[in-house]
Amino acid sequence: MAKPQEKVSFFERLKQIGQVFSFTAKQDKWFVPLVIAAVLIPVALTVVAALNLGWLWIPVGVLVTLLAVLIVLNLRSNTAMMNVAEGQPGAAASLMENMRGDWRVRAAASSTTQFDMVHVVIGRPGVILLAEGNPQRVKALLGQERKRLSKVIGNAPLYDYVIGSEEGQLPVKKLRTTMLRLPRNLTGKDVNALDKRLGALMARPQMPKGAIPKNMRPSKGAFRQQRPR
Repeated sequence: MAKPQEKVSFFERLKQIGQVFSFTAKQDKWFVPLVIAAVLIPVALTVVAALNLGWLWIPVGVLVTLLAVLIVLNLRSNTAMMNVAEGQPGAAASLMENMRGDWRVRAAASSTTQFDMVHVVIGRPGVILLAEGNPQRVKALLGQERKRLSKVIGNAPLYDYVIGSEEGQLPVKKLRTTMLRLPRNLTGKDVNALDKRLGALMARPQMPKGAIPKNMRPSKGAFRQQRPR
């Protein structure tokens, strides 16, 4: 569920912007040149306007320069974060949890020990299933999750996507725009009611399906050591 935003001080906000700036500069080789261009072009136009129309254009030029830098930072940082998130387990759920709007995310509602997982998202479009992992295995997970949810969602629309870069899959970088383009089929009251029903259904966590990886198995003598003497 979307959490209410906490108030952030001015200096904390500046610190966050600095961290985003540093991260984007490391990930995107075009970021710094674009920022320089976003500064030089408005400054040059401001100088011309100030010389011809008066010095009152200087504050306007400063504001335009800051706005241009923030626009470049926002666009390029989003692209950099998407590129880093590509292929990371749980990336789709993380992105949905940080999206603006009322999105109720239940990460890895269904999963396997091979890190295949299906996230359940509830929002104004309806119920959305986001599958990550091996395409063949997640198809079976999607089918199981659709069958399980069909018992409680009623007439609410149900969408499902397999996250990935192959044909027929949804790339992580297009996840946000795809979600925002979905029609708003439910009211806020419908979303709350649906969230409660699914919460009751998922109150008991499911065990991951599949064989336990060797590095997660207990040693042969672990159970004998735990037996009472």
